[in-house]
Amino acid sequence: MGRAFEYRRAAKEKRWDKMSKVFPKLSKAITLAAKEGGTDPEMNFKLRAAIQNAKSENMPKDNIDSAIKRANDKELRDFKEMTFEGKGPHGVLVIVETASDNVTRTTANIKSYFNKSEGSLVTPGSLDFMFNRKSVFHLNKENINPEDLELEMIDYGLEEIDISDEEIIIYGDYSSYGNINKGLSKLEIKPIKSLLKRIPTNPLEFSDDKLEDIEKMLDKLEEDDDVQQVFTNIS
Repeated sequence: MGRAFEYRRAAKEKRWDKMSKVFPKLSKAITLAAKEGGTDPEMNFKLRAAIQNAKSENMPKDNIDSAIKRANDKELRDFKEMTFEGKGPHGVLVIVETASDNVTRTTANIKSYFNKSEGSLVTPGSLDFMFNRKSVFHLNKENINPEDLELEMIDYGLEEIDISDEEIIIYGDYSSYGNINKGLSKLEIKPIKSLLKRIPTNPLEFSDDKLEDIEKMLDKLEEDDDVQQVFTNIS
């Protein structure tokens, strides 16, 4: 009885810990999308995607609505989106996407994470050729015929389709994000989540010892409230 209670409590604490890190990032993504393209999800595909992603993480509706409203807050300082590139422990390549209202703070923090891990930042754009920027959509397999989906979505920018036991994942060029969204809407398919990702062109494998060092730095990056996404060339 006591052990079962401790297990449930530990599981609950783990869920809350995850939400405390994920929800602020999801909220910021919603606010940024609303500030950029308006607060109507039907007219703003980026906002619609940000809301879908928040729902996939079980973010409450009240939190989502509050994040949208913050886009119209005149007292809210403008967020600036910045991308940092660097080499981490054992030469791992890392790209960090951030959104911040304090450029000096964010830059100092990101630089310190690399330096303390025996890594360093590199000139912006240096790693672009090492990653392909892709639109990635996760779909529920239910009531979807993959072959029909592929035929319908090719004209909207679909390049690749991946089918697993749980879901269908479709890939397209970074610039096709809006078109793919439109195509799925016409087919009345709502993605579980959709992302703009950087996929390494030459992924590398690292030993467990090296991965342990790398993950320590990645954890620091992902815990930072200003960091939205982190990409590496780990296989």
